[in-house]
Amino acid sequence: MREVEISDDFIKLGQLLKLADLVSSGVEAKIVINNGEVKVNGEEETRRGKKIYPQDVVEFHGEEITVIREES
Repeated sequence: MREVEISDDFIKLGQLLKLADLVSSGVEAKIVINNGEVKVNGEEETRRGKKIYPQDVVEFHGEEITVIREES
């Protein structure tokens, strides 16, 4: 499992996939999310704008990403 730091209270799912280098563009993020290829906290998620908060776990193609809050 890999950690991705965010500085805000949340990040949208599509943005997280790009930030974590799991997709190369917003269009690709939209496609894989709409196809049901992404899980958030173990459940399939089809909303690109889903808010992802620290401690949420995102799964895509066998890779798990945990979101953490950037230390200030």
